[in-house]
Amino acid sequence: MSPFWKFADFVRSLRREMRFGQFSRAPLRLLRLELLEKTLVCDWVARPPDVWDASLKQPVRDRNESQQALADAISIRDLIFDALPQLDLAVLRAFRQSAREPPELIIAGSICRDDPGIHQQASLVMQAKLSGFRFSLQDGRLESMSFEDFEMSFGQGATPEYAVK
Repeated sequence: MSPFWKFADFVRSLRREMRFGQFSRAPLRLLRLELLEKTLVCDWVARPPDVWDASLKQPVRDRNESQQALADAISIRDLIFDALPQLDLAVLRAFRQSAREPPELIIAGSICRDDPGIHQQASLVMQAKLSGFRFSLQDGRLESMSFEDFEMSFGQGATPEYAVK
Protein backbone atom coordinates (compact mmCIF):
# COMPACT_ATOMS: atom_id res chain seq x y z
CA MET A 1 0.00 0.00 0.00
CA SER A 2 1.34 3.43 -0.88
CA PRO A 3 2.29 5.84 1.95
CA PHE A 4 -0.44 8.21 0.75
CA TRP A 5 -3.16 5.60 1.31
CA LYS A 6 -1.75 4.69 4.73
CA PHE A 7 -1.79 8.35 5.67
CA ALA A 8 -5.38 8.72 4.45
CA ASP A 9 -6.38 5.62 6.47
CA PHE A 10 -4.71 7.17 9.52
CA VAL A 11 -6.68 10.41 9.11
CA ARG A 12 -9.95 8.48 8.81
CA SER A 13 -9.17 6.37 11.88
CA LEU A 14 -8.17 9.48 13.83
CA ARG A 15 -11.49 11.14 13.04
CA ARG A 16 -13.41 7.97 13.89
CA GLU A 17 -11.55 7.13 17.11
CA MET A 18 -11.36 10.69 18.42
CA ARG A 19 -14.95 11.66 17.69
CA PHE A 20 -15.93 11.43 21.38
CA GLY A 21 -13.82 11.49 24.51
CA GLN A 22 -14.18 9.81 27.85
CA PHE A 23 -14.67 13.08 29.77
CA SER A 24 -16.01 15.29 26.98
CA ARG A 25 -18.37 14.54 24.13
CA ALA A 26 -16.90 17.30 21.97
CA PRO A 27 -14.96 16.12 18.91
CA LEU A 28 -11.22 16.64 18.64
CA ARG A 29 -10.35 19.48 16.27
CA LEU A 30 -7.22 19.07 14.18
CA LEU A 31 -5.21 22.20 13.38
CA ARG A 32 -2.33 20.71 11.41
CA LEU A 33 -1.25 17.32 10.15
CA GLU A 34 1.99 17.10 8.23
CA LEU A 35 3.95 14.08 7.05
CA LEU A 36 7.69 14.62 6.57
CA GLU A 37 9.41 11.42 5.41
CA LYS A 38 9.65 9.45 8.71
CA THR A 39 8.12 12.15 10.92
CA LEU A 40 4.53 13.19 11.52
CA VAL A 41 3.62 16.61 12.92
CA CYS A 42 0.17 16.89 14.47
CA ASP A 43 -1.40 19.90 16.21
CA TRP A 44 -4.91 19.86 17.66
CA VAL A 45 -7.21 21.83 19.92
CA ALA A 46 -7.96 20.04 23.19
CA ARG A 47 -11.58 19.24 23.78
CA PRO A 48 -13.52 21.80 25.80
CA PRO A 49 -15.15 20.70 29.05
CA ASP A 50 -18.37 18.80 28.60
CA VAL A 51 -21.49 20.95 28.78
CA TRP A 52 -22.89 18.68 31.49
CA ASP A 53 -19.87 19.58 33.68
CA ALA A 54 -21.12 23.18 33.99
CA SER A 55 -22.70 22.48 37.38
CA LEU A 56 -19.49 20.97 38.80
CA LYS A 57 -16.99 22.96 40.83
CA GLN A 58 -14.16 24.55 38.84
CA PRO A 59 -11.39 22.23 40.16
CA VAL A 60 -13.39 19.17 39.09
CA ARG A 61 -14.06 20.65 35.62
CA ASP A 62 -10.35 21.51 35.27
CA ARG A 63 -9.31 17.98 36.29
CA ASN A 64 -11.75 16.39 33.80
CA GLU A 65 -10.55 18.68 31.00
CA SER A 66 -6.88 17.89 31.78
CA GLN A 67 -7.49 14.16 31.98
CA GLN A 68 -9.27 14.26 28.63
CA ALA A 69 -6.40 16.18 27.03
CA LEU A 70 -3.78 13.74 28.34
CA ALA A 71 -5.85 10.70 27.32
CA ASP A 72 -6.25 12.19 23.83
CA ALA A 73 -2.51 12.80 23.51
CA ILE A 74 -1.73 9.18 24.40
CA SER A 75 -4.44 7.90 22.05
CA ILE A 76 -3.15 10.00 19.17
CA ARG A 77 0.38 8.72 19.81
CA ASP A 78 -0.85 5.12 19.73
CA LEU A 79 -2.93 5.67 16.58
CA ILE A 80 0.02 7.23 14.76
CA PHE A 81 2.47 4.44 15.44
CA ASP A 82 -0.11 1.69 14.85
CA ALA A 83 -1.38 3.11 11.55
CA LEU A 84 1.93 4.35 10.13
CA PRO A 85 4.64 1.76 10.81
CA GLN A 86 7.22 3.58 8.67
CA LEU A 87 7.32 6.54 11.08
CA ASP A 88 10.11 6.93 13.62
CA LEU A 89 9.10 10.25 15.20
CA ALA A 90 5.90 12.15 15.96
CA VAL A 91 5.83 15.79 17.00
CA LEU A 92 2.56 16.32 18.82
CA ARG A 93 1.09 19.50 20.29
CA ALA A 94 -2.22 20.20 22.00
CA PHE A 95 -3.61 23.70 22.35
CA ARG A 96 -6.36 25.09 24.54
CA GLN A 97 -8.67 27.57 22.84
CA SER A 98 -10.24 30.18 25.07
CA ALA A 99 -13.03 32.44 23.93
CA ARG A 100 -11.11 35.66 23.34
CA GLU A 101 -7.47 34.67 23.57
CA PRO A 102 -5.14 33.03 21.06
CA PRO A 103 -4.64 29.28 21.53
CA GLU A 104 -2.33 28.26 24.38
CA LEU A 105 0.13 25.39 24.05
CA ILE A 106 -0.66 22.95 26.89
CA ILE A 107 0.92 19.63 25.82
CA ALA A 108 3.92 19.06 23.57
CA GLY A 109 6.05 16.10 22.73
CA SER A 110 8.64 14.78 20.37
CA ILE A 111 7.82 11.08 20.60
CA CYS A 112 9.94 8.24 19.25
CA ARG A 113 8.45 4.94 18.21
CA ASP A 114 10.80 2.99 20.46
CA ASP A 115 9.85 4.77 23.69
CA PRO A 116 9.30 2.33 26.57
CA GLY A 117 5.98 0.63 27.16
CA ILE A 118 3.64 3.10 28.82
CA HIS A 119 0.45 1.19 29.45
CA GLN A 120 1.89 -0.62 32.45
CA GLN A 121 1.66 2.51 34.61
CA ALA A 122 -1.52 3.18 36.55
CA SER A 123 -1.51 6.97 36.44
CA LEU A 124 -2.60 8.76 33.28
CA VAL A 125 -0.16 11.59 34.07
CA MET A 126 2.71 9.10 34.41
CA GLN A 127 1.74 7.39 31.15
CA ALA A 128 1.85 10.75 29.35
CA LYS A 129 5.22 11.66 30.89
CA LEU A 130 6.72 8.28 30.00
CA SER A 131 5.37 8.66 26.46
CA GLY A 132 7.51 11.75 26.04
CA PHE A 133 4.92 14.47 26.50
CA ARG A 134 5.84 17.72 28.24
CA PHE A 135 3.23 19.64 30.21
CA SER A 136 2.70 21.46 33.48
CA LEU A 137 -0.11 20.31 35.74
CA GLN A 138 -1.03 22.65 38.61
CA ASP A 139 -3.92 21.70 40.92
CA GLY A 140 -5.39 19.42 38.24
CA ARG A 141 -5.24 22.04 35.46
CA LEU A 142 -2.90 21.95 32.48
CA GLU A 143 -1.01 25.24 32.44
CA SER A 144 0.06 26.93 29.23
CA MET A 145 3.62 26.36 28.03
CA SER A 146 5.89 28.74 26.23
CA PHE A 147 7.21 27.73 22.84
CA GLU A 148 10.69 27.80 24.37
CA ASP A 149 9.60 24.95 26.66
CA PHE A 150 8.47 23.02 23.59
CA GLU A 151 11.76 23.62 21.79
CA MET A 152 13.71 22.48 24.85
CA SER A 153 11.89 19.15 24.76
CA PHE A 154 13.96 18.24 21.70
CA GLY A 155 17.16 18.31 23.78
CA GLN A 156 20.66 19.59 23.06
CA GLY A 157 19.32 22.84 21.59
CA ALA A 158 18.36 21.15 18.33
CA THR A 159 15.13 22.69 17.16
CA PRO A 160 13.48 21.04 14.18
CA GLU A 161 12.59 23.21 11.21
CA TYR A 162 8.88 22.76 11.85
CA ALA A 163 8.88 23.99 15.46
CA VAL A 164 6.99 27.22 15.90
CA LYS A 165 9.18 30.13 16.91
